[in-house]
Amino acid sequence: MIGFRGDLKVLVASRPIDFRRGVHGLVAMVAQALGADPYCGNVFVFRSKRKDRLKMIFWDGTGMVLMTKWLEESAFTFPPIQDGAVVLTATQFSVLVAGLDWTHVAQKSVRRPNKVA
Repeated sequence: MIGFRGDLKVLVASRPIDFRRGVHGLVAMVAQALGADPYCGNVFVFRSKRKDRLKMIFWDGTGMVLMTKWLEESAFTFPPIQDGAVVLTATQFSVLVAGLDWTHVAQKSVRRPNKVA
């Protein structure tokens, strides 16, 4: 299960992929196309051309997990098609997986308190 910790980093690949790819192909894509470490615990999300399906992979500490979700009557909201990936917060990721428009979830920046001596 994906733990929604505060420092969870979710990377959504902007370009659609061939949905016949399995876990090994997606791990290679994370390493080559996104330039990221697939075994770092981050969640990597890939989209289909039709926008109605997504695949997610992440390392849970014991093995690589591959999850697929598709919507029957609507489409996911994805960033514009370009090279690279878009980083989402854990909240935005939850909204995306629910099939809602994650772009309406504001990403608030929180200042860290200064250490007072």
